[in-house]
Amino acid sequence: MNRREFLAAAGALPLAGCADATPPLPPGGLLGADAAFGHRLLKGGFPPPIETRRCTAVIIGGGIAGLSAAWRLAKAGIDDVLLCELEPRVGGNARWGENAVSAFPWASHYLPLPTREARAVRELLADLGAIEGDPHAAKPRYDERYLCQAPQERLYRNGVWQEGLMPQAGLSATERAQMQRFIDLMASFKVRRGRDGRKAFALPLDLSSRDPELLALDRQTMRDWLRSQGIDSQSLHWYVDYACRDDYGTGSAQTSAWAGIHYFACRDGEAQEASSDIVLTAPEGNGWMVRRIEEGLRGHLLTSALCTRIGQAARRVFAEVFLSEEQRTVRIEAEQLIWAANAFVLPRVWPEAPAPLAAAARKIDYAPWLVANLTLDRLPEERHGAPLSWDNVIYDSPGLGYVVATHQHMRTKPGPTVFTYYRALADPLARAAREKLLAAPREAWADAILRELERPHPDIRTITSRMDVCRYGHAMARPLPGTLWHGSRTALSRVYGRIQLAHADLSGMSLFEEANYRGVLAAERVLKSLGVRATTIL
Repeated sequence: MNRREFLAAAGALPLAGCADATPPLPPGGLLGADAAFGHRLLKGGFPPPIETRRCTAVIIGGGIAGLSAAWRLAKAGIDDVLLCELEPRVGGNARWGENAVSAFPWASHYLPLPTREARAVRELLADLGAIEGDPHAAKPRYDERYLCQAPQERLYRNGVWQEGLMPQAGLSATERAQMQRFIDLMASFKVRRGRDGRKAFALPLDLSSRDPELLALDRQTMRDWLRSQGIDSQSLHWYVDYACRDDYGTGSAQTSAWAGIHYFACRDGEAQEASSDIVLTAPEGNGWMVRRIEEGLRGHLLTSALCTRIGQAARRVFAEVFLSEEQRTVRIEAEQLIWAANAFVLPRVWPEAPAPLAAAARKIDYAPWLVANLTLDRLPEERHGAPLSWDNVIYDSPGLGYVVATHQHMRTKPGPTVFTYYRALADPLARAAREKLLAAPREAWADAILRELERPHPDIRTITSRMDVCRYGHAMARPLPGTLWHGSRTALSRVYGRIQLAHADLSGMSLFEEANYRGVLAAERVLKSLGVRATTIL
């Protein structure tokens, strides 16, 4: 979002209020991470611990990395675990909610078919019942309830909905040729091997080739790489920019070319009875996995719990945790600690952190995001073209479109529904975008979102009964040029005594598979330190 767009959004409410023809904004709330609670770390002054708890392992952070670590430890028979989460609910970037109409996502809303390299993800899906039979088969059999129902995606452009997200209609012969060239280039990268024999672009990315020719792509932006290939089609550049904003929260002009190509070339998962481009989803997005893992952790969770300090001695580690609902601090002592929260917080809570680690954590650049859930009395009026799909994107829009929570319900008759809208504030200066995100009131964002959705749905404002807006100031690490393979990221992946690190931040890109990999890797390091014999699932 640039300054002009922000001022337009912030000024939309007063203008809308003066126009008699504009319906009033729907009611709703403003949600998001508890910034005031989290920012207390800057001020300090927490009460000293009045209670000490002991366990085998303590996990700080209840996102996918922390939940994956807890799941892996439990799988190995370690149940003396305590997981601490800042927010009232676990989930992180896979959190979810529900109302009388449907469950719905508050963040990540799908998982592509996991690759054969993403072994831990497949093991998790098998444990949760989404994969039936051998999870490591070339083409696993998935529970059809989690396979996205058709139609899956569409794009609104020039007043018409088209199938798929890559622009198709109204292209010149030159643009069509460039589209095909781009498709061919990505297909070649998907099967390419580096000189070390590894896949050029693997998921998790740690399994990718270290071929210098491939890693050199990390030194330029995706937009510059496209131009170096003679690709200047405006429609194609929009499509690639959309993809970068969708997965990384930043535009192609700031995204590492290695990361940009990785988006298109790393995924080659397959299923027995579905096409390779199908995704796994549910009304609550990836929240269904959070819910299932959470059920197995009852009695092992501390929520609304802010970790204020960690440290380690020769035989123990400790974490001091402030419980906001009880207004008191507890000290947790354990044999091992897994830090599965955002890396940028680590230097504040671990004063003795090694200097290279603290420096690497401070260098991470985070993308801010906005998510809104619109509860609709009925389906909106449709423009021409492809029918309503699960994923619906508007061309040349500041947002990333919306997904339909009730799409997986497979209703025989239409009725009320929930649209989940996404926008990455892909300003080149993430800090400035974050300040804008926090400064604008809910009403300004609600009006801006409705104005955007009125392009394909003129009646959206009149049928929206409620709109809740959620802000994420530090949603995901941005894979800027040089950060993946030429920066200080390796310092985040090392073992530091009894403290293990686990978060997608360590990978430099916030993907489910990366968070799961980091959580499982940390858990397996804990198992090794504890002397537990366990075969790796990575």
